[in-house]
Amino acid sequence: MTDADRLTLQLSTGGDVVIKLRPDLAPGHVERITELANSGFYDGVVFHRVIPGFMAQGGDPTGTGFHGSDKPNLKAEFSDESHRRGVASMARAQNPDSANSQFFIVTDDSPFLDRQYTVWGEVESGMEYVDALPVGEPPREPGKIVKASVGKAAA
Repeated sequence: MTDADRLTLQLSTGGDVVIKLRPDLAPGHVERITELANSGFYDGVVFHRVIPGFMAQGGDPTGTGFHGSDKPNLKAEFSDESHRRGVASMARAQNPDSANSQFFIVTDDSPFLDRQYTVWGEVESGMEYVDALPVGEPPREPGKIVKASVGKAAA
């Protein structure tokens, strides 16, 4: 995997969110995100928790926030990377080693999350489509990932 890998999330809010993957920070999490995205796992999955001025969370195939993939949970890969606007990080339960498939995109700087959640990417373009996601926990009519895929960045 090279530094050029990107996760593209085609959102129901009208466009693509392109996330630069950071295997230098979280190789295991990047591998999981890549595997799930390329298998179609995230296609049609909703953002079940969208809090204005904080973050948008998705990645649960049931849309409830209580489930993940059938793969084993991941060991935490915490780093010193700050949770600033546009950072993609893994959601987890209380146990630090409980991340699975759920992730969130930070919509406002949230340094209180630093060194407690695994940062695995950063949005390069398309934050306006994240900002446009319907808000709520859960939203009445949640926004969703139409299609997710991982590939090389255009040269």
